[in-house]
Amino acid sequence: MARFELKLPKMGESVAEATITSWLKEVGDTIELDEAVVEIATDKVDSEVPSEVEGTLVEILFEKDAIVAVGDTIAVIETEGEDSSSTNISSTVEKSSIEESQLKEVEKTIEKAIEVKNIPITKTSDSGRFYSPLVRNIAETEGVSMEELETITGTGKEGRVTKNDILGYLENRGSSSKVNAPVIANEVKQSQKTDTPKQESKPAPKAAPVSVNGGDEIIEMSRMGKLIAKHMVASVQTSAHVQSFIEIDVTNIVKWRSKVKDAFFKREGEKLTFTPILMQAVASTIKKYPLINIMVDGDNIIKKKNINLGMAAALPDGNLIVPVIKNADQLNLVGMTKSVNDLATRARNNALKPDEIQDGTYTVTNVGSFGSVMGTPIINQPQVAILALGAIRKVPAVIETPEGDFIGIRQKMFVSHSYDHRVVNGALGGMFIKTLKETLEAWDVNQDF
Repeated sequence: MARFELKLPKMGESVAEATITSWLKEVGDTIELDEAVVEIATDKVDSEVPSEVEGTLVEILFEKDAIVAVGDTIAVIETEGEDSSSTNISSTVEKSSIEESQLKEVEKTIEKAIEVKNIPITKTSDSGRFYSPLVRNIAETEGVSMEELETITGTGKEGRVTKNDILGYLENRGSSSKVNAPVIANEVKQSQKTDTPKQESKPAPKAAPVSVNGGDEIIEMSRMGKLIAKHMVASVQTSAHVQSFIEIDVTNIVKWRSKVKDAFFKREGEKLTFTPILMQAVASTIKKYPLINIMVDGDNIIKKKNINLGMAAALPDGNLIVPVIKNADQLNLVGMTKSVNDLATRARNNALKPDEIQDGTYTVTNVGSFGSVMGTPIINQPQVAILALGAIRKVPAVIETPEGDFIGIRQKMFVSHSYDHRVVNGALGGMFIKTLKETLEAWDVNQDF
């Protein structure tokens, strides 16, 4: 029998770890090829990890709620065939043709590592405290004994030691031989600085107390809700938000869509909504104003080569997610429609892949789908701008003609542009939506699709 190690797959450039949210299989269960074994969650999306082989699940290495680094083995599956793990170290050394001097260095390193590990790091200590494989691996690598590990204050669930806890401990550990030495050293340092005026640190702002009555219901925020809340607060603290508004006459677009939508569905098998039409116009406008398609990195501005449009979509639980249409400026209307419909459908079904919600350079949110006339959305960091599309409404309007002005019924919508005033001034932010208005109002009602 062979043993296959199921590893946490790479889920995008910026994703380094994930949380185990649920095991779909138990030890002893039979697993089919590509069958989902475990559910995971990152700070971007929830996903499933499928099996790459057929076999029986014989070992689960991480418990629910454990944080796992990308590339770590999370489970072992036993398969039919020759055991690939039977290859020993000596045969590997012979094949690699390592010189005798290199072998001695390796032996010294191993001996040194063994000397450091006075007490083995077990999954659960005598006190009943659980240590994840990632924490145990860091402890063993850095020579932290079980006794020393027990002294670290854990900030995780039920007081567990997290990766950040042990890394923070290791940073202070090098400065002294005692666990409480950093605190003592800090006190001595403060007492020596008698000639330096004491600088009072401002206390962190506290949330206003909330009173709970007997008939009130307490609802815990979902994991994604907590992440969104933190992301929104961080964005407001990072970017200087300003807004520009403009009203756009989309009468020609409404007439054109009504005329071609049935033929479009018959030919392409896709429903033609207003969203892909507007997204295509946004992409072409960004191409004319590339300094909207930027990100801030310290004192540097990164002008992005690709135009990747984020499209805010509502999830069944009421939260929002932003799937990304990559290279949106290179898509025609048919391609844009297929991308919009596909991402929206899979967002509602929680079937998006991690790569499909990353690398966005500009975001569009359709607040009109909820009946809002306009909105002032918060910028999706690290981008510098976001566009809100209001509801399309029939309104009375002044129509200018060579024969004179008259009042008529027109289809209009408000568009609001939120942008980061650190790098996008009012002229650029305003000209961007002015050009978008001109593009949409010049829509040819006689064009094909």
